[in-house]
Amino acid sequence: MFDSMAIAYRNVNQLWAYILTETLKRLGLTCAIICPGSRSTPLAVAFAQQVPEIEAISILDERSAAFFALGQAQATGRPVVLVCTSGTAGANFYSAVIEASYSRVPLLVLTTDRPPELRDCHSGQTVDQLRLYGNYPNWQTELALPSADMGMLAYLRQMVIYSWERAQTPTKGPVHLNIPFRDPLAPVPDGTDLSYLQSQFQPEDFFAGIVNTTPFEIPDSRFSIPKEWKECDRGIIIAGVAQPQQPEEYTKAIGHLSQTLKWPVLAEGLSPVRNYAELNPYLISTYDLILRNQELAKQLAPKMVIQVGEMPTSKELRTWIDATQPRRWVIDPSDQNLDPLHGRTTHLRISVEDIKAEERNLSLSSDYLQQWCDTEAKVRLVVDQTMGKIDEIIESKAAWLISQILPPGTPLFIANSMPVRDVEYFWKPNNLGVRSHFNRGANGIDGTLSTALGIAHCQQSSVMLTGDLALLHDTNGFLIRNKFVGHLTIVLINNNGGGIFEMLPIAKFDPPFEEFFGTPQDIDFVQLCATYNVQHELIISWQQLQQRLNPLPAKGIRVLELQTNRKADAKWRQENLRRFAAVIVI
Repeated sequence: MFDSMAIAYRNVNQLWAYILTETLKRLGLTCAIICPGSRSTPLAVAFAQQVPEIEAISILDERSAAFFALGQAQATGRPVVLVCTSGTAGANFYSAVIEASYSRVPLLVLTTDRPPELRDCHSGQTVDQLRLYGNYPNWQTELALPSADMGMLAYLRQMVIYSWERAQTPTKGPVHLNIPFRDPLAPVPDGTDLSYLQSQFQPEDFFAGIVNTTPFEIPDSRFSIPKEWKECDRGIIIAGVAQPQQPEEYTKAIGHLSQTLKWPVLAEGLSPVRNYAELNPYLISTYDLILRNQELAKQLAPKMVIQVGEMPTSKELRTWIDATQPRRWVIDPSDQNLDPLHGRTTHLRISVEDIKAEERNLSLSSDYLQQWCDTEAKVRLVVDQTMGKIDEIIESKAAWLISQILPPGTPLFIANSMPVRDVEYFWKPNNLGVRSHFNRGANGIDGTLSTALGIAHCQQSSVMLTGDLALLHDTNGFLIRNKFVGHLTIVLINNNGGGIFEMLPIAKFDPPFEEFFGTPQDIDFVQLCATYNVQHELIISWQQLQQRLNPLPAKGIRVLELQTNRKADAKWRQENLRRFAAVIVI
């Protein structure tokens, strides 16, 4: 406290930065990511003074820094601060800000700027930073220029508190503060006499109203199950894409609703429901494969659907719901529109945990439920038997195997494109409590490695499942290695290109397919890993992969590379995805 206060009185900028960081510390901030630069000097110095209460991590590349912060905020559920200098630095945060908005992850983005008199006159490293991120932030403003006036310091305190709250309510997401500073930027005297302020400024009084809690929310009254749900004998619950902070409680709530209504739960691979299988006896994991059988899809058409969270990735599921047009409810506390199908849908702005518990009707039987459960058992058996017999290294088996062998509670980051789809197709229900993470807000491959490192930092030893293009798109993330605390194993599916495009109609047209869609990069990952001093191992058998994933090391970054044939794997999926449920009849 005394050191930071002594530096705070060096000049007005440093005092301003002290008030900002001290307020954030008392609100509960524990992590700030600082990108190097000159204009942000007052904030960098102030955050450095708050160590160890606030961990201050310096990361060179702004895009990597932003996604690392996104991963930390995902893992902890608390806002993480991002700081950068003026100019294009803040523009490199943009893709992570978009993802934070759509994935509802709390970020507090602090872009520093030149003062107004140095804008629009070709002063160096100056761009228009006002509303830099469009409508993506929950809230955004530009702070006033630093001032040593007590009223202005109180204004700053209130802006910071409000920013902290808006990053978390009513829906979590990014908040952007643009912060102008005049010279001098270093903590050197600026000619301002701050001695009068030192005598009247009492930190404990000034910060007395700040409480380290999640922003206060008025609890909703418990939601009673509607009569029309109870009376429907052809209903399903869709447990969609979700990464809740309390996955077991979330899963229990879905399980209780399912058992009360006697409705099956179609659980996306990116839902915690598949990792707490014993809590959901009516769990359906093979719905995408089942719905490829047109006769089964017709027979299993629902009258009502409850969608919890985001819609699953499966195109088969979306097409089926769109074709059958059931009455639908979306259960999610956000203020966003979560129905991309534009159906007969009611949004219930509540958490699934807010649904009032009711006694289960143990005598109620449902032929429809039984049809789903019988079909799931048959298709799951075919999938497991098929995968168990595959000895060669193919992409699809990786997700199936990983679902069964990770240490309990392992944080797992799943990259976009084919990995998320293989997880949806093949992730086997388990009771391992694996904590799956992903960037399914905007579904891009930006910041894949950096997000995974942010999730793994200071957490349990973690794993990332990724393709080669997603990893190569973010190799600057490896620059974080010296600041990273913990362990990350990267399971790299290297098919030398974009496997997702092999599944699309454009794959039949070459040229231009390989050049513009397959985009092979021909990278030797042994050399790439050596450049960053990251451990690399080529995996040549499933037994070897299993041995490397359990137990996991305690620290460091490691790449386990599986070399696969992109075209052969796509052909395998095209031939087998429809076969798994083809012979099933109900």
